[in-house]
Amino acid sequence: MAIKKYKPITPSRRFLTGYKFEEITTDRPEKTLLKPLKRTGGRNNQGRMTIRHRGGGHKRFYRIIDFKRYDKKDILARVHSIEYDPIRSARIALLYYADGEKRYIIAPDKLDVNDVVVAGEDVEIKQGNAMPLRKIPIGTMIHNVELKPNKGAQIARSAGANAEIIAKEDKYVHVKMPSGAVQLIRAECYGSIGQVSNVEHSSIVIGKAGRNRWLGRRPHTRGVAMNPVDHPMGGGEGKTSGGRHPVSPWGLPAKGFKTRKKKKYSDKYIIKKRK
Repeated sequence: MAIKKYKPITPSRRFLTGYKFEEITTDRPEKTLLKPLKRTGGRNNQGRMTIRHRGGGHKRFYRIIDFKRYDKKDILARVHSIEYDPIRSARIALLYYADGEKRYIIAPDKLDVNDVVVAGEDVEIKQGNAMPLRKIPIGTMIHNVELKPNKGAQIARSAGANAEIIAKEDKYVHVKMPSGAVQLIRAECYGSIGQVSNVEHSSIVIGKAGRNRWLGRRPHTRGVAMNPVDHPMGGGEGKTSGGRHPVSPWGLPAKGFKTRKKKKYSDKYIIKKRK
């Protein structure tokens, strides 16, 4: 995948970068694997705003992705196309299975049209194949990893992400997560070989405010620009810069404050934290 730059015909275009989409092979998604995506504008089922700065954006359809590859054990699938997905940063691949079924998967890097992939217990270690973690050699890059058996992939699904198997021990496998943390995962959980596609996604420069609006992200007003009634850091004479450590509108520290709740299931399986 390559990144393109634009001629600076306007100030906003000077630093803006975009995709060349060289790896995309079609702009027509598989209709049977689409469903409408309802927009919430950051509101919950009572109509109250629970997430700020959401709304607008381009209309999109949801692509139904197969996160449970073991449903099609030992059935060969040919890659029919590599496609753009407006919902996620990674590219997706349309598979045509030997039994006639079509499914989308998260496309790993360097997967090409007409490649053959398969999921199962004893399959080849190559890009796009899926198998239980106990069967994958130590040091292999993986993505689309399950946290609980038969729940579907939850780990390493965004562009350029990958986890790594670093050790095996009885019923568990030591997996180095994309965050750097090391976690124990059941050996029968499935993972896919390789790194997620669209590796250079993190290098894209948005370039202008309007491009964020296309993505459904509304303007974000600084707290110090508000009045005291609206924000703890508001008010003051002239351009004051807050006078306290940065906080949210409700007084919670905004930088460095740990908000993660204790999770009985996952906490005891984390061997090494990310920091």
